[in-house]
Amino acid sequence: MPGSPCVIEYDGTFMFPVPVARVWAAMVEVDCFSSWWSWLREFSVEGSGFEHGTVLHGVVAPPLPYRMRLDVVLDECVPERRVTALVHGDLEGTAQLTFDGDDAETCAHATWTIEMMQGPMRMAARIAAPLLRWGHDRVVDATVDGFRSHLVGEDER
Repeated sequence: MPGSPCVIEYDGTFMFPVPVARVWAAMVEVDCFSSWWSWLREFSVEGSGFEHGTVLHGVVAPPLPYRMRLDVVLDECVPERRVTALVHGDLEGTAQLTFDGDDAETCAHATWTIEMMQGPMRMAARIAAPLLRWGHDRVVDATVDGFRSHLVGEDER
């Protein structure tokens, strides 16, 4: 139910100083996710890579005193163009990531609508929605910064 304090609707655009092919090649390195992102715990993959039906399991540990167990089911995976997914667990919703760019840089556009399902989280959202949004946004920032560092770090190897 959009408009509810228990629902986060996100729309963000990020630039990476590398071609789309390089962003995609790094993104499909799912075995590296845990080493890139300190907020990701208990990560595992069910399936054979970035393709329809693969499930990414994990626990999100934001800079707030709560944890969320998630299953991200990849739906549509168009290499170097788009990924759509269904999110299940302590968050429920849909997500999409699209890419555009040239030989020098990539523009990634992320959108999702997720609803908090944990009872305590739903109560907290009614009381302190801005704080939960802050925690969400810090995880997004850390994700993008960690990924960008990985991509730029490849140039230094």
